Amino acid sequence: MAIDLTHTAQARQVAEATRRLVRERILPLENAHAGDITAAGGDAFRATIQQLARDAGVFAPHAPTEYGGLGMDMRDRASVFEEAGYSVFGPAALNIAAPDEGNIHMLAHIASAEQKERFLAPLCRGEVRSAFAMTEPQPGAGADPAALATTAARVPGGWRIDGAKQFITGADGAGFFIIMARTAGAPGDRGGATMFLAPADAAGIRVGRHIPTIDRSMVGGHCEVAFDGLQLSDDAVLGEVDEGYRYAQVRLGPARMTHVMRWLGSARRAHDIALDYSAGRRLFGHRLGDLGMAQKMIADNEIDLAATRALLLTACADLDAGDLGATSASIAKVYGAEAINRVVDRSIQLCGGMGVSEDLPLSRLQREVRPFRIYDGPSEVHRWSIAKRAVRRAVHSREEGSR
Repeated sequence: MAIDLTHTAQARQVAEATRRLVRERILPLENAHAGDITAAGGDAFRATIQQLARDAGVFAPHAPTEYGGLGMDMRDRASVFEEAGYSVFGPAALNIAAPDEGNIHMLAHIASAEQKERFLAPLCRGEVRSAFAMTEPQPGAGADPAALATTAARVPGGWRIDGAKQFITGADGAGFFIIMARTAGAPGDRGGATMFLAPADAAGIRVGRHIPTIDRSMVGGHCEVAFDGLQLSDDAVLGEVDEGYRYAQVRLGPARMTHVMRWLGSARRAHDIALDYSAGRRLFGHRLGDLGMAQKMIADNEIDLAATRALLLTACADLDAGDLGATSASIAKVYGAEAINRVVDRSIQLCGGMGVSEDLPLSRLQREVRPFRIYDGPSEVHRWSIAKRAVRRAVHSREEGSR
């Protein structure tokens, strides 16, 4: 079946407006603060650049229209998010940075009407930030979500949550948390998880230290969070009890693809910088861009960018069609994460000493894109999942053929 990978007229217009905003207003701010959003002012700075996006008419392109967003589907988001990702501050400006973007998508699909008004609406408007509390210290949940150790036990009037989380992006200063906790079974069991919504000021939530990481563009850091006797009422349950893993799939596939979109923009910026440098730098009597080894790196960058975009749009088409896109999203995530890293690394190599200097933003881009091979599932786990599905199909085909 043919897949339509074209963008609507609205998407093209919003992408162009985003391109102008990022190039003219956001990039100078990023350069002034060396890509460190905390040094730029954190939440106060986020509010400033989000107003620039509102003024440009590109704020919250993914959010439901009833909450002030543009209501774009996954395919149309791709071009806009890529333009936003050209600056490491661009996603924060458009309110499409992780984890808020993924949480908006999930809440729009799962939350009750009351939960949407209380949590989704202010998140779409940029009035608050959010955090998704899933990852835990060893031996808890991480690449293996079934290892979930945080517990939610029934108590009179609701639930008591106890457990420890780590690498919780945006936790410091978040307005609310989406908490994954075990309500049935034991760590290692498949199933038995439930998602809960909790205001950040609830008694029993403690945000600990920021875990030092190489990236610098996400407001609120990557934090340790403890839940100690957190009491929540029954209306805090997001979706249905014991169905947390199933609901998480609503978030994970799209969130992985929007990571690809944003960091594809960063990779394209790195490639643009390397191309400009290659066109102007002369050595051995030639332009750098006319030398064979440099041309190979340039060509490989072009191939990786084009292939990443094609795989991304294919997965987005699956998601828009109502498919969870498990295989296509995993393929696009693995290829995209690795290709984006290759593009930035080659761009640094092409620029030589300047590539590793602060005179160009390439090292800044590298520190942002390198974690993508780990975030939202390491490449190795996705490969394992892709292979399992392929073998399962082959076994099924053999069994069908023997009947």
